[in-house]
Amino acid sequence: MEQLPPEFLTPGSSSFVDFLASHAPEQLPAHRRLPDDAGAGTLPDFPHGTTIVAATYADGVLLAADRRVTLGNGMIAHREFEKLFPADEFSAVGIAGSTGMAEEMVRLLRLELEHYEKIETVPLSLEGKANRLGTLIRDNLGPAMQGLAVVPLFAGYDPRGGAARIYSYDITGGRAEEKGFAGTGSGSVYARGALKKLYREGMGEEDAVTMAVQALYDAAEDDSATGGPDATRRIYPLVCTVTEEGCRRLPEARVAELSLAVLDGRRGRPDGPNAPLS
Repeated sequence: MEQLPPEFLTPGSSSFVDFLASHAPEQLPAHRRLPDDAGAGTLPDFPHGTTIVAATYADGVLLAADRRVTLGNGMIAHREFEKLFPADEFSAVGIAGSTGMAEEMVRLLRLELEHYEKIETVPLSLEGKANRLGTLIRDNLGPAMQGLAVVPLFAGYDPRGGAARIYSYDITGGRAEEKGFAGTGSGSVYARGALKKLYREGMGEEDAVTMAVQALYDAAEDDSATGGPDATRRIYPLVCTVTEEGCRRLPEARVAELSLAVLDGRRGRPDGPNAPLS
């Protein structure tokens, strides 16, 4: 019977990324060589995705994303791109930035979390998962400085503590836990303004999803890279929730229903709902 190579039998870290770094570093994105003239203004434009928002609510936490991907100076490269992914049973990640690098980073994160659980026989803690994602982002710093940045949002539910949490990042892998809501991507400054106006602690799932759609609508009004709900093409935001029951994607029909309600309300109030004064 053929034996496994020695590297598979050598004791080591429970990190899959550390295993690759030791035995097959060329497989890691951070070790791939970019063109010599990278950063000199001669690289082609790469697809970039925005905008992602996250918010806690009564049952857990949700992530919502627009569907647009842009290329270069505002050209629409794709209208129905998927930017939300489950990381494991109790966490999810929304990607903003270079789409190819981001998708690869998500795949690597999934392998990292699955590998840890197989080696240690228990899942990694929610904070540990957030830290592992931060490490992957930091390892991508070289490409990020040359225009291939990935700046995701990470959200999950902690079964041990019975609480939902949101983490944001910068391109160096710096991690910050957000309270209540967060946003990333080029339209996030406008989305966060809407979230700040509409967010209420302990709100129900339907209200939280509606709030997220309102925020993405506001972002799309002022940021050309963000795509708002498009009833003509039947393109609506993606929404993912994470609760004590796990991670799930909201049915497209339900998101469409709530998005159409937002669009109908905007016909009478183009600027959207006002925050209560009390």
